[in-house]
Amino acid sequence: MPIHQPQQRTDAQSDRTGVRQAEAALVEHYPRLVRLAYVVLPPGLGRHRRVLTAHAVVQRALPAAGSKASSPRVPAQSRRTGPPASTEGTSADRGPAHPAYGWVRLRVLRAALAHERRPRWWPGRLPAPAALRPALPVVWGLRLFPRAGGVDELALDRALSAVDGSVRAAFALHLLEGLDESGVRELLAEAAVADPAGAVRRAARLGRPDRAGAQAMLRSGEFDPCTVQTRPSDLLRRRHRVRAAAVAAALCVVAGGLTVAVEQGARGGGEERSPAGVFAPVLDPAELMRTAAERWADTSRVDFTAWPARGGRTDDDALLGRALRAWAEPPESVRVSTTPGTAAAPPAEPPRLLFADEVDGAAVVLFHDSADRVVRYAEPLSGAGGAALDFARTDDADVTTGAAVVVSRTADGARFLLAPWIAESTTRDLLAPDTPGRPVEVGPDGVTAEVPRPAAGGACGTWPVLQLRSSEQIVEKHAFLVTDLGDLAPVHLTYTPKPGRGAPARQPREATSTEALLAWARTACSLRTLAGSGVRSVNNWAFAEQKLPEGGASADWLCTRADTWRGPGRVLVQFLSPAASPTEPASVVADRDDTALCSRFGQHVLAGTHWKAPSGRWYVLAAGSRAVTRIEASGAVRDAAGGPTFAVRAPRDADVELTASLREGGTLTAVR
Repeated sequence: MPIHQPQQRTDAQSDRTGVRQAEAALVEHYPRLVRLAYVVLPPGLGRHRRVLTAHAVVQRALPAAGSKASSPRVPAQSRRTGPPASTEGTSADRGPAHPAYGWVRLRVLRAALAHERRPRWWPGRLPAPAALRPALPVVWGLRLFPRAGGVDELALDRALSAVDGSVRAAFALHLLEGLDESGVRELLAEAAVADPAGAVRRAARLGRPDRAGAQAMLRSGEFDPCTVQTRPSDLLRRRHRVRAAAVAAALCVVAGGLTVAVEQGARGGGEERSPAGVFAPVLDPAELMRTAAERWADTSRVDFTAWPARGGRTDDDALLGRALRAWAEPPESVRVSTTPGTAAAPPAEPPRLLFADEVDGAAVVLFHDSADRVVRYAEPLSGAGGAALDFARTDDADVTTGAAVVVSRTADGARFLLAPWIAESTTRDLLAPDTPGRPVEVGPDGVTAEVPRPAAGGACGTWPVLQLRSSEQIVEKHAFLVTDLGDLAPVHLTYTPKPGRGAPARQPREATSTEALLAWARTACSLRTLAGSGVRSVNNWAFAEQKLPEGGASADWLCTRADTWRGPGRVLVQFLSPAASPTEPASVVADRDDTALCSRFGQHVLAGTHWKAPSGRWYVLAAGSRAVTRIEASGAVRDAAGGPTFAVRAPRDADVELTASLREGGTLTAVR
């Protein structure tokens, strides 16, 4: 009697089944995969390109029909085509376990990480090779970007932009996919990440101490490339494209004939194609984006995209062409400078023209591009000096951080191009808080008269700032301070008042009140240490007030936090003891780089210092933020006190360790 053996599946059948199940997993969990790709992709692509690239990465995750790409082998007993049944964003969502989904996710992760990898021989100014590969989907005439989040979401996005792709991937795999640290390390290793363990460690520092809040923000609309808003990108250029259509068709025919010659030249040792040639379509002055003069008053996005093109040489194609070519491939004669974390790569699409004119003996051109950069080109009108090209990041600029750009800087002062929504400008001295501001003359093109600069060295006798007031069409009665720290964009100064008794936590506000100006009068000179570091804003947070021993007056504790455009922050904790002069510099008692302290993600702080009383006795003083309920000292002195402040007699150089208890549990160590 014949025995019927079960039919064996061939490798080809298994491959087809695996691909079908992977395709089903991709379709079912498409939004989840696109969000993962969007977070991992380099923020330098700009939001529009990152949205489209995230979709392209996921859509290319499956191998092409008939390709030799390895396919997922799905065990026969497992028939699910996606992650475990749970709603995305719920606590039960611990990451898909199905092989088909895991296979697709790994391919998406590899492709997204490839956009940040450059071969050693690849020109440093060009994006990674993966970023130059054409891919669907393509959108013409519109700019796409996710729904805008709040201040916290923007802060998280800036923090993610300051780390590399492997760290963003580890962060997303843990908070979005629900993988534990070992699972994240294993997946990153499969994706060819050089140091998976290091990426996991660095990702663990992001979003602290409120990781649950960071997870909620990562799942918000700010990071959802499937729910996007649209804006027109090229309304003023479309008529040029209509006329250029026939020319483009002819060029396609010519290009087809030239392809053979180019290939033969390459095989015969011809010259390498230059970056200017690769990016030629976006280096035409006729293709520059130009915003209508009244646009700023009729848009909800008040940033550099709302700036009109101003200046007397905005139609000078020769000047604009030289500026664009220098941007694409700077010759040796051009001095190039970038603020930290800013790419000097050529534009991926035609940039927006902000300004072109002659200022202080130079022809100056300002651009803004889709990668959220402001680029300044300046060439001397006479003499043998070379041109200069300066790059600065302007990620998510707003009414205040997008209010001004330096167009010219000398040893003594700087001229600014003001945003079209600035209705009034004055200059004042932070070291003279009682002296009212003086009006600053502004030309019809928005360029200010020369404003004094803070002294870079020597005595710190003055600290000039600009006080700007927004048009009432934007914000009513809104004045704010900015100061020049040596970058293209001036720095926004803010102030957070002392904690009120029983009141909720205070939020940063404009530093124009008497209390704010008095605090800045004693801390302004500390801004020198931040010069040229790409700072976006600096906030003075008065986190504690302390009654001094021996019946003395009160002292204030300030946490001065500088946030950079690329994300990381620097913190100076300053002690303001009673002083005879309102401008006596505060004492810096702690200095920390790359920290979340004194921000949305680091709301608790404890600091200490040695202090000499008028009697000559020395004390150890300490103070904490509003959630501190108890402070303890150990080491050379052992003591404790309830509440957010602490004082104990101690030798001048006593080595004391300070810790604090928090109202909701947990402990805090003093920042140094």
